[in-house]
Amino acid sequence: MPLLDEIRDNNPDDYRNFLRMTDDTFQELLRLVIPLIQKRDTKWRVPIPADERLVATLRFLATGQLLEDLKYGTRISAQALGHIIPETCKAIIKVLQYKYCNFPTSVAEWQAIVEDFERRWNYPNCGGAIDGKQVRITKPTNSGSDYYNYKGYFSIVLMAVVNANYEFIFLDVEKNGRCSDGGSLKNTRFYDRLTTNSNHLPPVEQTKHGLGFVFVADEAFALLEHIMKPYPQRVLNHDRRIFNYRLSRARRVVENAFGILSNQFRIFHKPINMRLD
Repeated sequence: MPLLDEIRDNNPDDYRNFLRMTDDTFQELLRLVIPLIQKRDTKWRVPIPADERLVATLRFLATGQLLEDLKYGTRISAQALGHIIPETCKAIIKVLQYKYCNFPTSVAEWQAIVEDFERRWNYPNCGGAIDGKQVRITKPTNSGSDYYNYKGYFSIVLMAVVNANYEFIFLDVEKNGRCSDGGSLKNTRFYDRLTTNSNHLPPVEQTKHGLGFVFVADEAFALLEHIMKPYPQRVLNHDRRIFNYRLSRARRVVENAFGILSNQFRIFHKPINMRLD
């Protein structure tokens, strides 16, 4: 892998910052995506090798560099990178999503998450923490203010459910930044299955003290049978403050997961300048 070796030898700090994985891990990921990203040789051109496509994509995600800047380190034109990176990202999602982003499909799997929340964060009957992240983007053409959010920039909402170990178990990336977190959640498959009781959640009689199975969220979300939010500040007393504290201990895992995500993939620190699709 000449490109990866060159980056490692000439700039070890950059290598560690953008790749952050062992060579064995890289080789395993490359083995999985090669069938999806490797191009055939033709009489007109020799294709860019699969390993260089993967390195360029990882570097883009981990550093957030502009394509015009990235082309100097990868020796691939910005125009080609604009096609290679989305294609490789789709390949990575296809080969890894069911291994690393598994949505529970049985009562036993939900109960395992419940046990982790109670053991680590002292919150019972919890199946996950829900929140949305505003992912900064450049203004899409002819979009008006559709993607302009309350924070004052253009974005797409990344809606997520996270377990007690900072692992994503559900992700949705479709709604424009103008939507609130609560509104974005209502337009997801997770919410549809939650309101129709088709998520295979543990029944009330199998929950601790019969209190019911819930997901924890902040005040931006609606209070539902399976979604628990904190008490408003105006009605707090001693017991409710304790409840809010306990709920906050459980809910913060989703905030921390977003922080870990942004730290690993620095592209989330800058506006993503690519087509919406």
